[in-house]
Amino acid sequence: MDEDLHAGMWFLYDSKIPSDLFSKVYPEDFPEATMLSRNLKNVLVVSVGFLFLFMAAGGLQNLQSSLNAEEGMGVASLSIIYASIIISSMFLPPIMIKNLGCKWTVVAGMGCYVSYSLGNLYPGWYTLMPTSVILGLGGAPLWSAKCTYLTISGNTQAAAQGKRAPDVINQYFGIFFFIFQSSGVWGNLMSSLIFGQDTKIAEIPEEQLRTCGVTECGLVVQSNGTTPRPAQEVVQTLLGCYIGTGTTVTASEENRLTRNL
Repeated sequence: MDEDLHAGMWFLYDSKIPSDLFSKVYPEDFPEATMLSRNLKNVLVVSVGFLFLFMAAGGLQNLQSSLNAEEGMGVASLSIIYASIIISSMFLPPIMIKNLGCKWTVVAGMGCYVSYSLGNLYPGWYTLMPTSVILGLGGAPLWSAKCTYLTISGNTQAAAQGKRAPDVINQYFGIFFFIFQSSGVWGNLMSSLIFGQDTKIAEIPEEQLRTCGVTECGLVVQSNGTTPRPAQEVVQTLLGCYIGTGTTVTASEENRLTRNL
């Protein structure tokens, strides 16, 4: 029996199998498994963060022509947002990512989006326009940092698992957009449910709706084609939900992301 045991040990030694093969097994002995959960977790954190952020930001931007229709202020703010994004795309992303890293660039960009919701609490040319510029300047670094973060995570995971990097990167981007693209649904649903509490909404009988037309139903059609602004209390409630969502997500990104790439 001892001879068989010695022969087996000699075979292991002669085969150059590592001597620590029989040591205790710990999770850290398998970096692939640990890295898998860490990278996938970070992808999910970023994806859910963008979902909630744009659930608020996207819903608010969709309502600008109605909430701030006076003198075209809402539409002007949207124009400034996208003009600022174009300008910031030219130089801000590499500067911020180099100095702050992807994680903190994402957090800073989300904070810029929250500032726009704050500006809508007391809408005016002196509140909406500056916050529109801030949102636009933070938009380009936010999206660039997100793409960089997912790409680096995909490359790291592919190297750990011995897979092709493009395959893992495409998988991560697929997960992100699968979660993110539903933000428009939830954002509009939130605003619809909250505005449904407005007591100023006209109640039209079912019989009248059957023959309702542009000059019927007893509705007053405005010449500028915009809908009446909801009650201020309802608007404040919606903005409070948007601000709370954006602030919570920004704080969560800072706490939940485990790596600053």
